[in-house]
Amino acid sequence: MTNSLDPEPWRGLSSRVADLIEAEIAETTGEILETIAREVPEYARPLEGSFGRGLHTGVAEALSQFVAVIRDPDAGRGPGREVYLQLGRGEHQQGRTLDSLQSAYRIGARVAWRRFAAAGSGAGLPADSLSLLAESIFAYIDELSADSVDGYAEAQSELEDQARRRRRELTRLLVGAERPAPAELAAAARAARWTLPPRLAAIACAEADLDAVARRLPPESLAAVVDGAGCLLLADPEGPGRLDPLRRVGPEVILALGPAVAPAAGAESWSLARGLLEAVAAGRIEARGLVRADEHLAGLLLLGGAPLTTRIAERRLSAFDSLTPGSRERMRATALAHVRHNGNAVAMAAELHVHPQTARYRIAKLRELLGDQLDDPDARFELEIALRAGG
Repeated sequence: MTNSLDPEPWRGLSSRVADLIEAEIAETTGEILETIAREVPEYARPLEGSFGRGLHTGVAEALSQFVAVIRDPDAGRGPGREVYLQLGRGEHQQGRTLDSLQSAYRIGARVAWRRFAAAGSGAGLPADSLSLLAESIFAYIDELSADSVDGYAEAQSELEDQARRRRRELTRLLVGAERPAPAELAAAARAARWTLPPRLAAIACAEADLDAVARRLPPESLAAVVDGAGCLLLADPEGPGRLDPLRRVGPEVILALGPAVAPAAGAESWSLARGLLEAVAAGRIEARGLVRADEHLAGLLLLGGAPLTTRIAERRLSAFDSLTPGSRERMRATALAHVRHNGNAVAMAAELHVHPQTARYRIAKLRELLGDQLDDPDARFELEIALRAGG
């Protein structure tokens, strides 16, 4: 059975080894830097400025820390770890992978081992100490490399978080109450790395459904919680197949689709989508799954003007208040059929599923209740509003 590797083999090294290494730090640092500049294409440039200082600090600090952990393994590396986290962050900020930095670490380990082995042999270190020194160098370099991987991952996560935050901010700007100025909108889109499309449409859903729906849409779609609801913005909604992912979500999820508009008019699309979502969720509009605001504009208009429609209903339908609930519903249905078919008894009978004679009887009763309202065009218009709004 193979024995597991000791994660801290330097614990077996004596302080004498630390003394030997410390005397080699300055020259070893220089050779490592020269070799890295020669062997790693990404670093093949004069070691000047912040780049050169950072690399020089990283190499010198690595050697100094290695001496320190040999002398006192329990002291830990402490704040020295930040140097290698920052090296990893720097690679991400420069748009590079970690390949070059990992190559630099490997070169540093090889150069350090060659110089330290020569110094140890010259000082008469036994073979087992030299072997342990080699193991310690490469284990230690692995730790530094792992630190840089963590730093790279942190920088990547921070950038992704920043991108998500800026996309959420852009979404709220596009659907906000105040129409954004062109320059403001363009700047926000650039910050979010989002290309403004010629047209977009807002989609409203329950907040709990937002993440699941967003995963189905193209990656350039925007998503955020707005006004307590899930808000998604789909570019080019009228393009071939663009709505197909929404149709596949299923009828148990309400997706209210606003009309396609120019980006600066996103608030108009969102207002209709949000109103439609509320109407469907409350049962005021009968629909499930993907619902288009453009197919329910009249209903949304009536629902949006609720105080006015209530007042109209109080004015035009008060004659129904004295009826029993059953009679009231029959008269309401009769009144709506009357204004829809301009009093044609046959057409009304077909809509109400009654005999034409029954329809005529109800028309007579309706005239007793509403009088000349049925003959006044303005009154008939208000009646239809009140009846369609459910007043």
